[in-house]
Amino acid sequence: MSGALRAFTIGLTAFLTVVDLFATQAILPSLTQAYGVTPAAMGFAVNASTIGMAIGGLAVALIGRSIDRRHGILASLALLSVPTALLATMPDLPIFTLLRVAQGLCMSTAFALTLAYLGENTSSADTASAFAAYITGNVASNLVGRLVAAGLVDHFSLATNFWVFAGLNLSGAVLVWFSVKRTQPMPQADASRRSPFTSWLVHLGDPALRAAFLIGFVILFAFIGTFTYVNFVLTRPPFSIGMMMLGAVYFVFLPSVITTPLAGKVAARYGTRPTLWASFAAAVAGLPLLLSTEFGAVLLGLALVSVGTFFAQATATGFVGRATTTERGAASGLYLASYFLGGLVGSAVLGQVFDRLGWTACVLGIGAALALGGLLAIRLEIRPTTGAAPAHAS
Repeated sequence: MSGALRAFTIGLTAFLTVVDLFATQAILPSLTQAYGVTPAAMGFAVNASTIGMAIGGLAVALIGRSIDRRHGILASLALLSVPTALLATMPDLPIFTLLRVAQGLCMSTAFALTLAYLGENTSSADTASAFAAYITGNVASNLVGRLVAAGLVDHFSLATNFWVFAGLNLSGAVLVWFSVKRTQPMPQADASRRSPFTSWLVHLGDPALRAAFLIGFVILFAFIGTFTYVNFVLTRPPFSIGMMMLGAVYFVFLPSVITTPLAGKVAARYGTRPTLWASFAAAVAGLPLLLSTEFGAVLLGLALVSVGTFFAQATATGFVGRATTTERGAASGLYLASYFLGGLVGSAVLGQVFDRLGWTACVLGIGAALALGGLLAIRLEIRPTTGAAPAHAS
């Protein structure tokens, strides 16, 4: 498989894995109206998928080394179509929330196993590029998924939206069947004869990996806070845009589709820490624009937040892959658990801030999270193995 085709396949797999995760955010105003609840309540229900994402990440961290990567990814994507299709029945809000949790569980399992597969089946020279391709697919799912969801709801119905996405889930399973090589469970060599909990403790005992896990937490905290509640800002005065226009807003992700694949090369050339600092600085630069009453300024602000957070995500994910010498599945699972837990906390905390204090206070909370990410980046350093020269991340 050529390098370009391989990157496209990795990106498409990522796209079909997480396309459900954020697409539903584009139809939040419609869901809020249909269920007759507050933005915070609907925002939490929609983002409850991050609970499942965190659980799935932890499950892979516990038992991931005993799971055949191909079969695990395939089963996760096939099962994902079930809760997606059930959402089309428009169940009551508690059941809706549980189905979103189930979606998250399936998505996270597929996501973590794919990251582990890439870490185990790519050369050290190709690892950063493979991770960047995967995160680029993630970015594309944010753009295309939201556009498709908004269009389906505007022209058809909420139920039609979920049926279409169930079909996309099944197409992801088909892609994995033909593109992912059969693999064996990770061997229980002497060096790895330890319980999954011991593997957790080993990874959590590494200061650099701990910092990377926390960086993942603040990235999605900020991203969820921005792209969940800005929907309500844009559908209210002075903007008062409709569903199709709200879907078109997410073309702000287009620059990220272009820039994110460069994250691996930029980090390799300039170092992980400077790359993360530049990423967070770009996102922070966009925050004041989110408070503007000019539509164009808000779009520019969203584009900067998108570019910054996705670039940071690709950089942090690549760092975890490089910094982990053993039990990569456990490390990927812990990173993703922390990442998606950040999304859940961001949805809950910033939702209450938005409801009670307004959009300006919400944006300040997002800025605080990004600043914390910049501080945590100071700790990113790959510790040398015995007899090796130190390998710094900056």
